[in-house]
Amino acid sequence: MVFSKYQTFADNEWHAKDKAVFDLEITDTQALNNISLMVRHLDTYPYNNLYLFVTTKYPDGKITTDTMEVVLANNKGEWQGSGAGDIFDFKVPIKKNVRFPLGGKYQFTFEQAMRVEPLPMIMDFGFEIEKSK
Repeated sequence: MVFSKYQTFADNEWHAKDKAVFDLEITDTQALNNISLMVRHLDTYPYNNLYLFVTTKYPDGKITTDTMEVVLANNKGEWQGSGAGDIFDFKVPIKKNVRFPLGGKYQFTFEQAMRVEPLPMIMDFGFEIEKSK
């Protein structure tokens, strides 16, 4: 495991102003890594997906911004993650076998982009990087 952290949202509400920010130091620029997002939500989450704005700040100061969709339920409305009671955890692989181009400090910032304020029934949002096997 290179990095793994969750951001918890008060009252299970993700406000647009509540950005999930993950700061990390990358020292190994040769290793291949898998990057995943983790979403912990309640069974009563009213949507089957989650749109995100993703901002990456590189060690050299370069900044990129992207939009991403995380599909939380299949076409039948069944949650993709594993559930315990009314809580569902879903780990979403977003990139595989990635090399970080530069050593140094990276910052990954995630904002909910669902046009709902606040976004209800989202408990936690996580970011994970692990070395490829």
